[in-house]
Amino acid sequence: MRLSLAFRAALLSGAALAVALPASAQSSAQDEPTRLDEIVVTAPNYVTTVGESGTKTDAPLIEVPQSVSVISRDQIDLLGWTSLMQAVRYTSGITSENYGPDERYDWLTLRGFNPVQFIDGLQAPTGSVANIGTDLWGFEAVEILKGPSAALYGQSPPGGIVNLTSRRPQDDFGGELEVLGGNFSQFQLAGDVTGPIAARADGRLTALWRQRDTQLTGVESQRAYIAPALSLELAPRTDLTLLGYWQDDEVTGDGGGFLPAYGVILPNPLGDVPTSTNLGEPDFNRFDREQGAVGYDFSHAFSDTLTLAQNLKFFTNEAYQTGPYGTGLLDADFDGVPDDYRTVTRSQFAFLEDVDSFAVDTRLNARFATGALRHDLLVGLDSRSTDNRQASYFGAAPSIDLFDPVYGAEIVEGPLFTFLDQTQDQTGLYVSDQIRFSPGDEGLILSLSGRQDWVETDNHLTGVTTDDEAFTGRVGLNYVLPGGWAPYAAYATSFQPVAGATFEGELFQPSEGEQIEAGIKYDGRDLPAGVDLFATAAVYALTQSNVLTPDPVPGRPFFSVQTGEVEVKGLELEATARINERISLNAAYGYTDSEVTASNGADLGKRLPVTPEHKASLFVDYTFQDGPLAGLGLGAGARYMGEAFGDGANVFEIPSVTLVDATIRYDRDDWRLAFTASNLFDKEYLSRCTALTQCFYGTRGLYAVSLSRRF
Repeated sequence: MRLSLAFRAALLSGAALAVALPASAQSSAQDEPTRLDEIVVTAPNYVTTVGESGTKTDAPLIEVPQSVSVISRDQIDLLGWTSLMQAVRYTSGITSENYGPDERYDWLTLRGFNPVQFIDGLQAPTGSVANIGTDLWGFEAVEILKGPSAALYGQSPPGGIVNLTSRRPQDDFGGELEVLGGNFSQFQLAGDVTGPIAARADGRLTALWRQRDTQLTGVESQRAYIAPALSLELAPRTDLTLLGYWQDDEVTGDGGGFLPAYGVILPNPLGDVPTSTNLGEPDFNRFDREQGAVGYDFSHAFSDTLTLAQNLKFFTNEAYQTGPYGTGLLDADFDGVPDDYRTVTRSQFAFLEDVDSFAVDTRLNARFATGALRHDLLVGLDSRSTDNRQASYFGAAPSIDLFDPVYGAEIVEGPLFTFLDQTQDQTGLYVSDQIRFSPGDEGLILSLSGRQDWVETDNHLTGVTTDDEAFTGRVGLNYVLPGGWAPYAAYATSFQPVAGATFEGELFQPSEGEQIEAGIKYDGRDLPAGVDLFATAAVYALTQSNVLTPDPVPGRPFFSVQTGEVEVKGLELEATARINERISLNAAYGYTDSEVTASNGADLGKRLPVTPEHKASLFVDYTFQDGPLAGLGLGAGARYMGEAFGDGANVFEIPSVTLVDATIRYDRDDWRLAFTASNLFDKEYLSRCTALTQCFYGTRGLYAVSLSRRF
């Protein structure tokens, strides 16, 4: 309750400040009028009120009957975020960094579930992990759709999806070059240039190279990223944008965490385990990944009211990792007590994953009227084909000392065993209509969406083909009031295919999700000039059914049945503001009540893993725009994560933690010198424990200094 009151007080203070500052600025303007050329730092798109992901059209966010958060490139640049996991820290309903300093993937949890990653509206080639770890530098915006989104995107988890929008060519020449250095031997070069290259043709080239270590002893990573883009005006109403990217990652020495619970979350008579502990082999462990995509966005306007659009991509993602990892403290006599509290047993694990995907989405958008009703009708057909091959090796590895690890042991890597080789084809036909009951921009809007999906999964190892189909939908009401307020309510469903079969051989049916959500949005359209504000408040009740749970029949320990169920209820508050190009505000609070309501396992009645009941955050940034300090920017933020559990049975509790971030920058004549700090006070904290053998520390303090030049 104290946390909720504090959050409301902070939000009200920010709102009061938003009202007071324009008044103050107007008062000052009567004495000394502010000239436009006194503004030396701008972020015109810091607050975003339009996002295409919620409707696949250009509808304003207050007209979308769903919680949608958009993190713009202006936010990312001004606050110095360098990864997707950092960018979502000040957004409600979503948590990140669930496994600490992982250089490979962006671990996210959205309303209790792992969101699937999309790029430019098309599902990325996810396999064993719901995201592919693409670098944030290559994207213009991050859109987070909260709750079931299958009515437009097909199979997806009930918690929602995350869509990344690539940087696009611009018709004005411009760009940026940046050099960055920081602790853990971090060094990064990044660049972005765009502009016209020929008549009716604009180009863009975005690139990055980075190397850095992590808080774990002996871990090094390198990344190379390049993304070319070309926009062509084929005709006055016909546009084609070619998009591509390539990314190469190499991480060496990382044992992946996997620390024993004793000394991390449970007492160890020998002391606490240092956060730098690496139970892998610096000269052996490695992770190599090469990924990329090539495709296009196409649009043709037959008229002002009828438009055809298509986006298409070929994706590829190949990753290989190998090396030993910790499997817990030695217990040779199996009495449940570690023998010496320092000898850690290890296993050798190698894993290969090769995912290729082709995705295309074609849609026709028509705007018309039937009597007094105005329609924004969207009819679409999309398809996706994914080939996924996975192979692994498990073997023994020499043990290691937890408190004094000695590296250089001989590691034997055996042959890989292919355990998954499948092709999945999804085809979806969808229809969506936004119906307005009034002639202007205000009034009642009814949103109706329905989609039929057909999914065929071919298991090439067993020869079994699984056919699934599902109908999903969304119905919502928005009422746009004068001044930019819009209360809304919606009902939506989702589905996800489930691999495997029961003991009797009956193939599993897709899991299903349904959600009721109600809330209010505000886009600040009537605020004084220079004040941008977008705020949302939402409550929701979400249910996932057909969840796998252990078969209760004795003698079937490795089989499951689909009688499990999960319920998630929550409250989310969020506000983003930019005031007179001086003050920026990001405030968010989320309350998430999750429970496994049906299960044959130890998770019955328990909360979902890494889903804290409370998450609150506030970041405030101020930029001096005139006077002797013009160009100086100062920002600080605090983010609170309430207690959560790392495992489904809720045995391992993750303590609550409050972390502080900060930024200081100076802009002058298109140059920017910036210092950013993540976890400013270098607090040690627990990220997650999933078992006695699998604990992960949170990310320690990260500090970086960057120098950039815009042109």
